[in-house]
Amino acid sequence: MIWLLLILLLVGLVFLPGWWVQRVMQRYSEPRNRYPGSGGELARHLLDRLGLHDVSVEATDAGDHYDPSARVVRLTPDKLGGRSLTAITVAAHEVGHAHQHATGYAPLAWRTRLVGLAGPAERLGAGLLMLTPVIAIALRSPRLAFAALLVGVLTMLLTTLVHLVTLPVELDASFGRAMPMLEHGGYLQPGDESHARRLLRAAALTYVSASLMSLLNMARWWAILRR
Repeated sequence: MIWLLLILLLVGLVFLPGWWVQRVMQRYSEPRNRYPGSGGELARHLLDRLGLHDVSVEATDAGDHYDPSARVVRLTPDKLGGRSLTAITVAAHEVGHAHQHATGYAPLAWRTRLVGLAGPAERLGAGLLMLTPVIAIALRSPRLAFAALLVGVLTMLLTTLVHLVTLPVELDASFGRAMPMLEHGGYLQPGDESHARRLLRAAALTYVSASLMSLLNMARWWAILRR
């Protein structure tokens, strides 16, 4: 019974944040024509007001994000062309990241470097975890197998670290940049301020959900290796 409760708790911790984020995003995606301009149009307008004329706005299917290397705000089609509260709030959030980059916000630079390391590190970690049983059997060296296991776990944990370091960056983009722009510019419809704050909180917590999912991935690998 205790193990069952622990499993249910782990599943809840992993999936509930992601479920909540998706629920909030979907809730404020209607009505689709609440605002006169689209998320893409607002992003372009805000960038121009900030003097970031060299930052472009384009569509993506890889999730809403700001690419500091290409200096591009990328929005999914429903945000780029959408006129819902979700569309304009998420667009402002991504412009917040572009503003962080332009002002030399140090935590964003740290995150960018860590993200560049996390992908290769996670692949290396997965490879080492897969090779651990082979090393133990073929080389008959428990020490080498344990070393491979330890390095594999540590490299995969780097992904979790990246997401946790990302959270302050996301909160600053949401509440230090996007919300003031939306409020001071008078872009929000009356009564939408509290809903926009909820959306911006959801945008930031997306990375908490991703961090927890990476921990679940680690648990999956651990279960495989114990068989």
